Amino acid sequence: MKHIFSTNTVALGSMGLVIMGALGGCQGTQEQEQTQAAEGQNKFIVVEQLSGGKYVVVEEMPTTGPSRAIIREKDENGTVHERILSEAEMKELADQEYKKMEEGKSELNAEPQGEGMGLAGTILAAAGGALLGNMIGNALMNNKNVQRHQDVSNRSAYHKSASGATGGSATSSPQKKSFFGSKSTSSTTSSSSYGG
Repeated sequence: MKHIFSTNTVALGSMGLVIMGALGGCQGTQEQEQTQAAEGQNKFIVVEQLSGGKYVVVEEMPTTGPSRAIIREKDENGTVHERILSEAEMKELADQEYKKMEEGKSELNAEPQGEGMGLAGTILAAAGGALLGNMIGNALMNNKNVQRHQDVSNRSAYHKSASGATGGSATSSPQKKSFFGSKSTSSTTSSSSYGG
């Protein structure tokens, strides 16, 4: 069997690879822009108090309306009470915590000491960019301790998908990204042809 390659075939094949590579690069840029836009948009969060008095985010979603939060707290009898924080109340708490953070007095300045944080720290970590503006949001995103606190204090599926966190263990085999953008585990295939 003879293989005939013409310059047109090679040129078309090369052009196809270049276009696919460019499209793959555009997709990564679009995903990054969407993540950055999601960080700055208003949020609706549900915050739940743990038995030790710390708080975690259990639900989070972007919203077109003002940012707001539902706070679920248990009294001494174990009865759950819910209260709603308006955007103004959330901003006040987040601003107070950010000032403490700038002074080095916030729990966001240190490594996490277990699950959850105080209410103001939880709100700042979950919705700081939406409440206090993109500059502060970017500063929070670039702070490794804040990111660690977000990861241990935010149980919402939205946070896990936006941050790329997975439930798998850290020792699992790394996944490779295929040429077409999907992730796959490494596998070996072999093929052979006879008589050709």
